[in-house]
Amino acid sequence: MADTCGQVLLGSGLTVLSHPLMYIKVLVQVGHEPLPPTLGRNMFGRQVYQLPGLFAYAKHIIKIDGKLGLFKGLTPRLCAGTIGTLVHSKVLQKCQEEKIEMVRSGQKAEDGSLQHVVNETTKEMIARSCATIVTHPLHVITLRCMVQFIGREAKYSGVFDSIVTIYREEGILGFFAGLIPRLLGDALSLWICNMLAHFINTYTIDDSTSHTGEIKNCSQAVTGFFASMLTYPFVLVSNLMAVNNCGLAGGLPPYAAIYPNWLHCWGHLSREGNMSRGNSLFFRKLPAGKMYAIEQKRFF
Repeated sequence: MADTCGQVLLGSGLTVLSHPLMYIKVLVQVGHEPLPPTLGRNMFGRQVYQLPGLFAYAKHIIKIDGKLGLFKGLTPRLCAGTIGTLVHSKVLQKCQEEKIEMVRSGQKAEDGSLQHVVNETTKEMIARSCATIVTHPLHVITLRCMVQFIGREAKYSGVFDSIVTIYREEGILGFFAGLIPRLLGDALSLWICNMLAHFINTYTIDDSTSHTGEIKNCSQAVTGFFASMLTYPFVLVSNLMAVNNCGLAGGLPPYAAIYPNWLHCWGHLSREGNMSRGNSLFFRKLPAGKMYAIEQKRFF
C-alpha cells in the first residue's frame, strides 16, 4: 500500500510538471497554429521557415489566459493518473498471486528467458489495458478541456459537469472515443520495447562485463523511446478521435474532418502527410506544400 501511495504522489508531481507540455502538444496535434511561421536557419545554416516551438507557444497561451492557462484540464488528468495507478497496482497484484500459484505447481519460467519476458509483458499489458479502459473517460474530458482554447468555449468546465455533458450528447460511447487506437498503441509500444530490450540484452551484452545492470537499463530506455516513436500515430489518432465532432471548434472543420471511425482518421492523416504532427515541439518545420491561413490559424 505504501508503494502504491508513493507511486501516486510521484505520478501526480510529474503530471503537474509535464502538463503544459502535453497541453501544447494536444493543440498542435489538432492543428492549431496561432502564430505564423518565421524565417530562421536550420542546423546546416540554411534559411527555412520554421513554426514556433514550445516556449513561443507557451508565451502565447500565457498572454491570453495567464500562467494558470497552461494547466487547463489538469484536474481530470490528475484523477485519471491516481485511479490508473491504483487499478494498475491491483491488477498486477492479482497477476502476482497467480504467478505464485504457478511457481508452487512447478510452471515457473526461468528468469531472463524469452518465455519469462513474454509472461511478464503479458501481465503488464493486461494491467495497463485495465487502467486505460477505466480512466479513458477522464482522458477524454482532459483533451476536450484543452481543445476549448481554440474556440474559446467553456462547454467542459468541470469533471462532473463534463460527464453529464458527454452522457447527454453522446451516450456511454462518448466516454470511450479514441479508446481502440490508444489501447493498440500502448500494447504495441510495450511489446516492441520489451522484446527489443530482451534480444539486445541477450545477444549483444556480455554478462561478465562491469556495469551490466546499468547497460541493460539504458537499452530498456532506448528501446522505449524507439517504440514510442513507432507507435506515435496511434496516440495522434486516439487524441483526435477523442475530440472529433464533440461540438468544439477544435473537433470540427476546418481543424478536422468528421471521421466515422478511427481508421478513416488514420487514412486521412496518412494521405495528408500528418502522421507525425505534434511529435516534436522543437525545430518545427513548415509543412511541405501547405499554406498558412491567418484567419483560421492553421495550415491548408
